[in-house]
Amino acid sequence: MVASLLGEDVPVAIHTYDGGRLGPPDAAATVEIRSPDALSRILTAPGELGFARAYVAGDIEIVGDIYAVLELRHRLPRPRLTPRQWLAALRVAGPLALRPLRPPPQEARQSGRIHSPRRDAECISHHYDVSNEFYEMVLGPSMVYSCALYGPEVDTLERAQWAKLELICQKLALKPGMRMLDVGCGWGTMAIHAAQNHGVDVLGVTLSLEQARRARERVEALGLADQVEIRVQDYRSVVDAPFDAISSVGMSEHVGPAELAGYFETLRRLLADGGRLLNHAINRPPGEDSEIGPRSFMARYVFPDAALVEVGKVVTSMQAAGFEANHVESLGRHYARTLRQWVHNLEENWDACVAEAGPARARIWRLYMAGCALGFEDARISIAQVLGIPRGVPQPVRPDWDADPAPPEEPFGERVVADIRDPLRRAPGPRPSGD
Repeated sequence: MVASLLGEDVPVAIHTYDGGRLGPPDAAATVEIRSPDALSRILTAPGELGFARAYVAGDIEIVGDIYAVLELRHRLPRPRLTPRQWLAALRVAGPLALRPLRPPPQEARQSGRIHSPRRDAECISHHYDVSNEFYEMVLGPSMVYSCALYGPEVDTLERAQWAKLELICQKLALKPGMRMLDVGCGWGTMAIHAAQNHGVDVLGVTLSLEQARRARERVEALGLADQVEIRVQDYRSVVDAPFDAISSVGMSEHVGPAELAGYFETLRRLLADGGRLLNHAINRPPGEDSEIGPRSFMARYVFPDAALVEVGKVVTSMQAAGFEANHVESLGRHYARTLRQWVHNLEENWDACVAEAGPARARIWRLYMAGCALGFEDARISIAQVLGIPRGVPQPVRPDWDADPAPPEEPFGERVVADIRDPLRRAPGPRPSGD
């Protein structure tokens, strides 16, 4: 059945629970089909969702180089069974395979009006309120959950994250005494960087209770409580304007295409007339649907209700809200390298990550980060920074920032694991423990 889907010359090894073997013995990766439940999940949820449920539940395991497995998408771009393959799978699994299994508990099942404040809070909690310790092992000491900025002299994750933060601060033209709003502030690293390095007062808002707790701890430990405030607050309820600068990093993906214009209108009201807005967001190529399919792995397990809006539509929405798009910069290849480093961190710390967040959560993050890395490398998704300046405000004739900020050697302290220097690395990863 597997050979009919992928061909006899499949480049990875496939081992089945009944002793079946397919693929080269020295393959970079092995897909272990551990239980008949894997077939049940695929039959009762045909397509991507069934495969995802089987992997998250541990009915399928990926051992070795996960990228080699994900690149099978070139042979099977849409993982759907033909009627003949469906019947073959049913003969193997038996009629009981049509009994739907309970989805893994990590699957999101949000309710209420989409992008209402309550539902948005549920979606943010689903993804971010996992474990601060888990995220620290994956992201490293920077605790920055967005694209880093690599350069000729910047080849480690931590230095690249510092460079990205500094680039944003320079694009916002921060000066001592300014007020800055960081929308979707995460664990506070952007706010801390702006306060420490540019002397600004920062309000960071997030809907994640765990992020806010850790961000406040970091702010207190660094003695920045007089400069940085972290709130659990929806951006729509922020009223203490004006702000001289607004950063929106990895936030507008959670807003939704229908609400994007309102998002930028809200930020325009909060921004002083002479201020700047920097929007940093993942996007899809033109002509593709912004919405992440409701039965996709990403929608059910990673980013429920999220959307990836084409950068041209982002620019249009910003300009309709009263901004002029002063500068657009694409960073897709940088994000591919960032994601590969996160996957490496997760695999290097696999047992500790499983102990902290559970095997299902570790599998989810491994699958989604590796898949996104390939998506950025293939330009199926990208990411752009768009600098918005209120219309009519004098603008610099040329960019007034350093395109390649030079970070200190270890800006966030000791590194957790060694860095990957080759962004196209294909070496097999470690074997994750099964449970």
